[in-house]
Amino acid sequence: MNFTLTTGLGDLDLFGEVIGGGSYDDLLPHSVEVEAFGVRFRCVDLPTLIHIKAAAGRAKDREAIAELRVLLEEQNKR
Repeated sequence: MNFTLTTGLGDLDLFGEVIGGGSYDDLLPHSVEVEAFGVRFRCVDLPTLIHIKAAAGRAKDREAIAELRVLLEEQNKR
């Protein structure tokens, strides 16, 4: 149920279920709607993304967590 795609715009991970997050229905209340390239879609919010990346425990996720926490702090200041 998980796919990793490489696109001209970068890598894209698609998960049917997320370790530390559960299913789409579980994550829906922890998501925000965004628009990019003329398409509207939902993304998990920063606190949930940090939690999911910590639960996954992959090296690339651990590296991103510090940056995401800085973004969250900046977001909370607004």
